[in-house]
Amino acid sequence: MILDSASTVTFGVQAFVTLLVIMDPPGATPIFLSLVKDKAPKVRRKLAWQAAGVSLIVIAVFALFGRFILNYLSVSIQSLQAAGGLLLLLISLELLTGKNSDGGDESDANIALVPLGTPLLAGPGAIVATMIFVQHAQTTGRVIALILAVAAVHLVIALALLSSNFILRVIRESGVTLVARIAGLLLAAIAVQMLVDAIKGFAAAW
Repeated sequence: MILDSASTVTFGVQAFVTLLVIMDPPGATPIFLSLVKDKAPKVRRKLAWQAAGVSLIVIAVFALFGRFILNYLSVSIQSLQAAGGLLLLLISLELLTGKNSDGGDESDANIALVPLGTPLLAGPGAIVATMIFVQHAQTTGRVIALILAVAAVHLVIALALLSSNFILRVIRESGVTLVARIAGLLLAAIAVQMLVDAIKGFAAAW
């Protein structure tokens, strides 16, 4: 990924594709589905937009102030990655064991914030990638291209999560239970991989 010599359009496309691959909306959809299976369709739509919005806010904050925040707190990317991995591992265990949270408004807000908005969507990988693109956005055109790319990625995320309503109508209750177990397993694998990457990062730093 050669950023310095890329045109503005190519830079924007590279940012869009990179973030789309890292944030993986299709991969997040089964996990979202398993977390909101007991919610009404209207609530699921609301949570889909909220999760995408939370992710967008987190990415935007780290794009603008990421280095300052990490340096001020003396937190490394590896530490952020390890914390995200542990959080996802906790959520995955809940999915695998069938443990459900209460269905109130507070629970809805928590689902949109954690684990959907972050660290599942706006995780360490997406944050680091965004910070790298910000470093190379040295012209007004590139800044605009990056903003459009980030916005477009989150629009795709919202649309992917909104598809859960259609998926629920197709697979019914028994299918949702199966999807929840598979999503829990996948989420556990993602969490372990994040922890492994963090350990490798610590080892390389030493």
